[in-house]
Amino acid sequence: MVPNPSSVTTVFRDVRPWGGPPTDLIAVDGELVGDGAIPAEAVVEYVDGAGRVALPTLVDAHLHPDKTTWGEPWHSRRPAHGIAAYVEGDVELYRAQRTPLAERALRLMAHAAAQGTRAMRAHVDVAPAYGLEGVEGVAAARERLRGVVDVELVAFPQHGVGRTPGVAELLEEAAAGGLVSHIGGIDPAGFDLEGAGRDGGQLDTVFGIAERHGLGLDIHLHDRGEGGLAPLRDIAARTKALGLRGKVNVGHAFAVAELSGNELDEIADVLADAGVSLTTVALSVNTVLPFRRLAERGVRVGLGSDGVRDSWSPFGNADMLHRAWLAGWALDVRLDEELEACFRLASDGGADLLGLERADLRPGSPADFMLVEGECVAQVVVDQPRRDLVVRAGRVVARDGRLV
Repeated sequence: MVPNPSSVTTVFRDVRPWGGPPTDLIAVDGELVGDGAIPAEAVVEYVDGAGRVALPTLVDAHLHPDKTTWGEPWHSRRPAHGIAAYVEGDVELYRAQRTPLAERALRLMAHAAAQGTRAMRAHVDVAPAYGLEGVEGVAAARERLRGVVDVELVAFPQHGVGRTPGVAELLEEAAAGGLVSHIGGIDPAGFDLEGAGRDGGQLDTVFGIAERHGLGLDIHLHDRGEGGLAPLRDIAARTKALGLRGKVNVGHAFAVAELSGNELDEIADVLADAGVSLTTVALSVNTVLPFRRLAERGVRVGLGSDGVRDSWSPFGNADMLHRAWLAGWALDVRLDEELEACFRLASDGGADLLGLERADLRPGSPADFMLVEGECVAQVVVDQPRRDLVVRAGRVVARDGRLV
């Protein structure tokens, strides 16, 4: 029989899914299959897993690759208090960079993929200071990495919609250009209300653009207390009224992180009823969302890297396994099941949020996984081992933390 060149089959021998007993993982045309499911005509490649732990690759649900200085000379940051000061710092840093934005974004996104990220949602600043350079640059990086990492783009109005003339028009242009899947927003009751005099105007604008172009929304909410909860309820109501269930996300949601008990359950029920998801980035002890409780109430929650060595912070590395570690550290977890929940937030949580199939290592799931030295999931989260192999759609895309 003549082999069928269109059937791509790889057998990863002696691996331990989720740290369990040694077995083989068999990938046929990008999907895991059970024993005995190898096509008779297939040309089979074998990869020795050497007893390594196999874990799903991860999803970065909130990343700002356009702002990064990853791989660039050290940038010394000046004091900043409040979003307006950070925005000024963004512009100063952007103007000081010699490496083109597209190249810097590609460098960071490739590094993330080599550490086991299979998909990401990239928030890209849209403002008169940059025009659409960020959208175009990150979209170009996305094309370079096609087949290695899936990338969704959010046109993000970091400078505000009401307070910065020209932003709304640029968001409209970005939406019409076909490169973005989501329109962003930022603190309509706080930062974007200052000096704008347009209470509710931002949400009118961004929901209107999204509805006209059939896009989703992903809105940053840093405001705490009622200043953050009131817009969140408004977002949920608009989402429900416009039939956008599953297409609207809120990032950070610090006001929710402050809640507990009945107050938390009440806002969770509002979000679940509207189909609004949340992302957290484990910035600090008091900003991590109570993701397990939210999930119990039906709210999808993803995890993200946020900014990586940008004007806002010298920290960050776009490594989602490390971000799972940070979530566990911030929540002061101790039990194996709690550490595994942090890992699953970065894998299943992100996949659910982006509408991807879970890479759960079962037959029928995407052949997207990484091989690492370790004993169990909890120990891998704590020890942060090198990603020896990263597999995407059954193909090895990275070895020893570098793309191949």
